[in-house]
Amino acid sequence: MHVQVDSNHIEGGTDLQKWVGGRVVDELERYTDLLTRVEIHVGDVNSHKGGAQDKRCQIEARPKGHSSLSVTHKAQSLDLAVAGAARKMSHALEHLTGRLTQRVESTGHLTAPVVHEDSTAEIDAMLEDEFLAKQADLGKE
Repeated sequence: MHVQVDSNHIEGGTDLQKWVGGRVVDELERYTDLLTRVEIHVGDVNSHKGGAQDKRCQIEARPKGHSSLSVTHKAQSLDLAVAGAARKMSHALEHLTGRLTQRVESTGHLTAPVVHEDSTAEIDAMLEDEFLAKQADLGKE
C-alpha cells in the first residue's frame, strides 16, 4: 500500500508527513491487503485565521478492483482532524468489506440427521397405525 501525504497551509515537512501517514496507516492496518494507495490531504481551512473547525483532513483510499473512497473531517486541531478522518475511512472500508463477503443463506434443509428417541419397532407401529387410520377414512380396509 502506497501512502502519500499532502499539506496545504501547514508547516511541518517530512516529520508531519511521517506522523500523519503513520497515524492513518495504524487505523487502516487491517485493510492493507485490500488497499493499493492512500492519499491524505491535510490543510488549514482559514489559513492565518483561527476557528472551531479550522483544520481539515481528507483521506482517499483506493481498494483493489473498486472505485476510490473519500472521507473528510474538520476539527479544531490537526490531531483531531486526522483521527476523525481515519476513523471515518475505517468505517467506510468496513462497510465495503462487509458487502464483499458472501452471506450465508438458508436452503431450508436440515443437514444434521434427525435424532429419534423411540425405537425402530415403536416408529414402525406408529406409522402402521397412521396408515391404517387413513385407509379407514378412505373406506379401504
